[in-house]
Amino acid sequence: MYRVGFDIGGTNIAAGIVDDSHAIIARKTRPFEKEAYPGALAGTVAEMTRALCREAGLQEPPASLGIAVPGSIDPEAEHVLDAYNLGLHNVPLRAQVRAHFPGIPVFLANDADAAALAELYAGAFRGAKNAVLFTLGTGVGGGVILNGKLWRGGMGHGVELGHMVLDLEGELCTCGTRGCIETRCAATTLIHEAREALVKGAPGLLFAQACGDPARVDAKLVVDCAREGDETALVIFARYIDALSSAVVSIIHLLDPEVVAIGGGVSLAGDFLFQPLVERVREKCFFSEFARIVPARLGNDAGIVGAAMLGQDAQE
Repeated sequence: MYRVGFDIGGTNIAAGIVDDSHAIIARKTRPFEKEAYPGALAGTVAEMTRALCREAGLQEPPASLGIAVPGSIDPEAEHVLDAYNLGLHNVPLRAQVRAHFPGIPVFLANDADAAALAELYAGAFRGAKNAVLFTLGTGVGGGVILNGKLWRGGMGHGVELGHMVLDLEGELCTCGTRGCIETRCAATTLIHEAREALVKGAPGLLFAQACGDPARVDAKLVVDCAREGDETALVIFARYIDALSSAVVSIIHLLDPEVVAIGGGVSLAGDFLFQPLVERVREKCFFSEFARIVPARLGNDAGIVGAAMLGQDAQE
């Protein structure tokens, strides 16, 4: 049995055919043409699906087709309500794609939810019934698995882990609220704080590696300099881990999951991130035994695999 998964991002549309072992056996990407969508998006999905099926040599139609988008989905998973990076607003994408494939079930989900589902079937959540994924990138996303299934929220709106409030007097978030987790735990937090330090003339390795130019700073540079013992980077990174540990502890106290996985570029710091993060969680946690805190495993394939698994999740 084969399923098709689409991960639609602001830069590229990535698609793949996923087999029963949750491996991607064929894949395609093409640029996301914001000027042409939403009108042409369903047609692009149909065109890429047919090309993938030909490339994989499928003799029968795929069992289902799933689409993951970075935005809000209506409770019935029919419409993309708001995907600002894509320029999609109240688009009946599921019906539009289904019109191209009347005999194939079509599913729609938020990309972070799809990533959590991918970790359940093929990654860090395998064998767990209850788990939470944090994705740390430009923003903070996440998905929740409850009782072995993707949890879309009590009213079907999904979850917005990045917009839980962590600091009542914190920075203003893009959502309009102050102190969201996203303002303290996104990769951009490391970048902004490091750039501010450089503007103030902070000396050391970070300053040298960036040639004194704040525009040269990215999250990886901050982590690498902290790993090398740069005082400024170490202070920034320690503050980041403290905030992230508070976010993780809050989720543990609320849901008591078996596993918390961390994905996104910051997770590539490996033990340099996870060892102090676990220690800070242990210091703050009410429970003496708590969730395993581990790296997410699917990386850039999570959107495709998770979208493909939406059909299987709906059947179980």
